[in-house]
Amino acid sequence: MIGPMTLSTRSPDTSEDDPADHSAWAPLRQPLFARIWIASLVSNFGGMIQAVGAAWLMTSLSRSADTVALVQAAQSLPMLAFALVFGAVADIYDRRLVMLSAQTLMLVFSVALAAMTYMGLTTPFWLLAFTFLIGCGTALHTPAWQASVSEQVQRHDLPRAIALNGLGFNLARSLGPAAGGLVVAMAGAPAAFLVNAATYLGLIVVLAAWRRPKTPRTLPAERLAPAVLAGLQYARLSPTLSTVLIRAFLFAGAGSAIWALTPLVARQVLQGGPAVYGLLLGGLGAGAVGAALGSNWLRQRFSTETIVRGAGAAFAVAMVVVAVSPWLPVTLAALVVGGMGWMLSMSSFNVTVQTFSPGWVVGRSVSLFQTAMAGGLAIGSWGWGLAAQGTSVQAAIGLSAAAAAATTLLGLRWAVPVLDHPDFAPARAPGPLPIALEPTRGGVAVIVEYRVAEADAAAFVAAMVEKRRIRRRDGARRWTLLQDLGDPEVWVERFQSPSWVEHLRHRHRTTVADLHIEERVRAFHRGETPPLIRRFIERLPGAGPDLEHPVQTTLP
Repeated sequence: MIGPMTLSTRSPDTSEDDPADHSAWAPLRQPLFARIWIASLVSNFGGMIQAVGAAWLMTSLSRSADTVALVQAAQSLPMLAFALVFGAVADIYDRRLVMLSAQTLMLVFSVALAAMTYMGLTTPFWLLAFTFLIGCGTALHTPAWQASVSEQVQRHDLPRAIALNGLGFNLARSLGPAAGGLVVAMAGAPAAFLVNAATYLGLIVVLAAWRRPKTPRTLPAERLAPAVLAGLQYARLSPTLSTVLIRAFLFAGAGSAIWALTPLVARQVLQGGPAVYGLLLGGLGAGAVGAALGSNWLRQRFSTETIVRGAGAAFAVAMVVVAVSPWLPVTLAALVVGGMGWMLSMSSFNVTVQTFSPGWVVGRSVSLFQTAMAGGLAIGSWGWGLAAQGTSVQAAIGLSAAAAAATTLLGLRWAVPVLDHPDFAPARAPGPLPIALEPTRGGVAVIVEYRVAEADAAAFVAAMVEKRRIRRRDGARRWTLLQDLGDPEVWVERFQSPSWVEHLRHRHRTTVADLHIEERVRAFHRGETPPLIRRFIERLPGAGPDLEHPVQTTLP
């Protein structure tokens, strides 16, 4: 199963598209996006059938509520544990090959789980283990898939493409569980696992046929460990991304009881079987489909924060109804509303993450969002399972509803920003390496000298605070701001990079949206010429030169 969602290096030729076309279906006019969307829909459909089979099989293998809830945790935990690493993989390596590898691995694991179950060898441990391994495949696939969407559609179509991916996922969620319940009821859990394995084949064929153009590299590829750290640094110093990650984590954890405990609602509260469980999940999916279809209309009329708060409140009310209702039609109707609230909240968070992430880090940004959401689901599922074991299923869901309602109040302090489509294209090219300079040798120090009137000093320092955040967010180290004691109008900005290639990478990460900060800072400069920029490379005595010529560079 793959989750819904974004960004990359090249947009397709969409010259025939009308940018003013606001149809929610416009991205499907791109053949590549349409093929991947359809194949992903089929794969997600199989994933839902697999999830029903695993959850229902666990209710037969164990009567413990916390063990049943661990199935959801096992599905979500790989995203929590590995998504950031896999996000860096998506930013560094060929995304098509990454997706192909992930789909192949999930196919193998699903076939193995089906074989073990047919032979009667599956225990709670093995069921959780294979569920975890399939989740690892999902965690590997999702960032690469999401990071490739802008290669398939133009940027103005990106929110609609994201919504369509969410729609596809939730179409599968609405229909797949009901079908999964029928498959399990008629042929057993092993058949559900085999059906899931077959659904990977279509996406494998589409990805194998995709001739993804290679983007020429002007700089060496990032190494994995530094790339992971760069992604974390970017998220830490991006207020928008940090806000969304925290709120997504808390909302997912608070509301996860609805996903973890639905099998027990079907079995213990409604006294039903696998078909009833499938219907309940179908209700959640149907609500999410309705939300996906209406999200474009809502975004044109309301702010993202308003949508998130309203959706969170509706989700909480729906969970209260699920907690107190002993009737299937009422519970099913409440789950439709709950699915709408969940989808609108998470889709809004997801669109914000992708809209406010530049291309060089989008895979890692998406993976951090997935990590936050999966972490909330995994931890929350386990916690609400323990609460249900210690009290009752209804009480745990009621507490979860209260927690979900409380998360909407976070918007009073940390509001999701308005989606004004900032331009995160690189503002400047990385530039060539100086002749004979080894890319990874030595550290690079940069100083920028400004002349600022003493009356403007306080305002200049305030502007430099934001400049410091952007420098450090993009990889600069040891940033300092110095004032000349002999001439107080002279200010020096100083920062370092670990090597020349990292310095060029840092420059390339400056986006068009960042230029207004540079313009604001330079507006305080009173010199007759632009601020003086000097670059120095570290020299260790006795180490010998690594240049045949002095550093020559035309970088601005």
